Amino acid sequence: MSDDLLRLRLDLAYDGTDFHGWARQKQPGLRTVQGVLEDALSLILRIDAALTVAGRTDAGVHAARQVAHLDVPAASLEQRTLDGDPSRLVRRLARLLPEDVRVHAVTAAPPGFDARFAALRRHYVYRVTTHPRGALPTRARDTAHWLKPVDIEDMQATADILCGLHDFAAFCKPREHATTIRDLQAFTWREVSTPVEPQTYEAHVTADAFCWNMVRSLVGTCLAVGEGRREASLPATLLGETQRSPLIPLAPAKGLTLCGVDYPADADLRARTEITRDRRSL
Repeated sequence: MSDDLLRLRLDLAYDGTDFHGWARQKQPGLRTVQGVLEDALSLILRIDAALTVAGRTDAGVHAARQVAHLDVPAASLEQRTLDGDPSRLVRRLARLLPEDVRVHAVTAAPPGFDARFAALRRHYVYRVTTHPRGALPTRARDTAHWLKPVDIEDMQATADILCGLHDFAAFCKPREHATTIRDLQAFTWREVSTPVEPQTYEAHVTADAFCWNMVRSLVGTCLAVGEGRREASLPATLLGETQRSPLIPLAPAKGLTLCGVDYPADADLRARTEITRDRRSL
């Protein structure tokens, strides 16, 4: 990176309901989180803003603690009534952005920081109800509705089998030249029912990274086993496959939220980036 460029870290959140995912689309007129943010940043800083994100989310998926970075000329922070203080962008962005996108913080990134490649792990929560009524109206945008009752012990047993370093090709939409090997570090189901939200569950899922549709496929597999539609032996069978499996139902996007991204200590950022850029193998 050039000496006259400053890398900024953005911590942000969004309700993905009305977005066609994170990434800008080639088709004009599609509203994306990246597009909305880059347009606002470009207007404030008078540059062609280009964001790199920790994890690209699909259409309808939410984020509470997403992370992105942006390289800007250092002079632009001095000239745009920011007085060299990137944190002032938070207030400026709040005036321009729609209510379904918020920026928590903007800071100068440490040397070697890369929102995508320096990340150690990502944390997701999937929220679902099996009550015949559906989701509570105040949670309708972030809680999926599964039509059949489920057994949480069967779902947890399925999740336990899936944890570890595996080739998750059966659970991912393929991308050319992209590996589907991932380290699924934690996958825990919890019942979070209350008197006004009966039959409600959360899946907490952590991995070093996720491939396209992976979390929704993992959750869908657990739900299918939990309702008795799929055999308990299915997860182990799927881990031996080399392409996307038609046996896996894709859980609805609306139940999924990115809740955090972990990074190493500043001194280890460059080393982590080099490791992540290497193609994985089992």
